[in-house]
Amino acid sequence: MRQLAALLILMSVGATWAPTLFAQRAGKLPAAAAEKLNTAEDTLAVLAYAVVNDSTPENRFAACRSLITGLVRNLKTPNSFRYPFSRLKSVSIQYPADSSFRIFTWQLYVDENEYRYYGAIQMNSGELQLFPLIDRSHEMEGADLEQANLTPDRWYGAVYYNLRESRTANGPVYLLFGFDGFKFFRKRKIIDVLRFQEGKPIFGAPVFAHPAVGRRPPYTKNRVVLEYSADASVRCNYDEALKMIVFDHLMEMASPYEKDPVRVPDGTYEAYEWKDRAWQYIEQLPTEALDAAPTPNPILKDRPKDILGRQN
Repeated sequence: MRQLAALLILMSVGATWAPTLFAQRAGKLPAAAAEKLNTAEDTLAVLAYAVVNDSTPENRFAACRSLITGLVRNLKTPNSFRYPFSRLKSVSIQYPADSSFRIFTWQLYVDENEYRYYGAIQMNSGELQLFPLIDRSHEMEGADLEQANLTPDRWYGAVYYNLRESRTANGPVYLLFGFDGFKFFRKRKIIDVLRFQEGKPIFGAPVFAHPAVGRRPPYTKNRVVLEYSADASVRCNYDEALKMIVFDHLMEMASPYEKDPVRVPDGTYEAYEWKDRAWQYIEQLPTEALDAAPTPNPILKDRPKDILGRQN
């Protein structure tokens, strides 16, 4: 796996780097180049599928190695940012609203207690500007995980399933909602923060604000990590209707499989709401008590005629 990480770095040597403020955005992709990438994508799609679905570790590792080399080689095509790679179903490709970059991530299953993550940030430019992401999550544990500033070569690996932009006093930051397979009995969801400093990506920013409670002073987090039982389904995403980040409140319970307790949803939700250029923590979202279970509308008894057409 270290070889795969090193390979991703080596394959990006042909890419150039420049501060995003001055980089010229990708132009139109010529038809001939688009056709070439379309043909190459057939092979990449097969490799991406094998990385996730092949039954043998050797084949998964080999497919991941070939996917890295093939993807980087094709990204070196001028203006490749304009090509969507939409057939890479097991590779997540997320764009911010401003299309200043896109981020590729995917998962490699090693064994029941180990997953590895791979990815890269491609800037929106004519010539390839690529930042490989090297997963070091297996080295990160403890309280510092939610406070650390991380770099592409020391990345908390995850598959990102959503990306949202926020504007802070220090410029834009991008929320990355991700899934980490973590271990057989325990999974994680991550809300990470991506920002650019002098054109280089940094993961983590103190944008999650928590108020003072009792004797505890107010504090901020650089990222949010939710660890939960693999038996549970946990919500963690941006809610368009509420304009908030909404996630399950987790409570501890005894694990049927392990000595240590696990965390599962208790039916209530926590949230972050954007105020004063930070995501302000809400301990519990209000819930509405119902006298009866909701029923589909229209309700049969309110109809003027029954199902046979007779007047009610």
